[in-house]
Amino acid sequence: MSERWPGEPTKLDELDEVEEGEVEEEEELPASEEEEEEEEEEEEPLLRSPGDQQHAEGELDIPDDINVIEGEPDGTRRGVAIVASRYNGEITNKLLASALEELAEAGVRREAITVMPVPGAFELPLAAMALAKTRRFACVVALGCVVRGETPHFEFIASEAASGLQLAALETGVPVAFGVLTVDVVEQAEARVTKGAEAVRTALEMADAFAQLRASASR
Repeated sequence: MSERWPGEPTKLDELDEVEEGEVEEEEELPASEEEEEEEEEEEEPLLRSPGDQQHAEGELDIPDDINVIEGEPDGTRRGVAIVASRYNGEITNKLLASALEELAEAGVRREAITVMPVPGAFELPLAAMALAKTRRFACVVALGCVVRGETPHFEFIASEAASGLQLAALETGVPVAFGVLTVDVVEQAEARVTKGAEAVRTALEMADAFAQLRASASR
């Protein structure tokens, strides 16, 4: 026999009424509050401003009582090798001109500079390795330009050039600077030909830091 009075709602009926009441309360929320909640969910903090596509440079805050070995882009009494890709030569020539100008400003004598042309960016790592192994140069600067095409060729060449140049530096202990442009269109490369000078500064700074390290280790 049923224990409820005729007409008395069951527990399931009560639950249905509660759920309907909750739905009605949610539907009665003002539209302005719902829009504010959606905007709060959609807004995310920006790590960089939309137009900022460059790596940020800065100085490290190192306490005065800590030993520091930091190189300077000084080319005095240093031999420098440049390995340059002939492919996309119009761009690479501008990179080379930028690099030579920066070497002159750093005090590197013309006779202390050696340039090795290679067919393309894929050959840069092998040439950089060979130059570094001679121990005649304090650093090596690799210059080239790879433009994205309609096939995956771009990814393979750019990736192998970058990893190969890093391997040349790691295996020989001679700084190898990456001055290879990897761009979507030639116009982007035209705007970045000063990468040659940047690569020179990087190479000279690392060479100076390594020279200081060797000097401090021999004391």
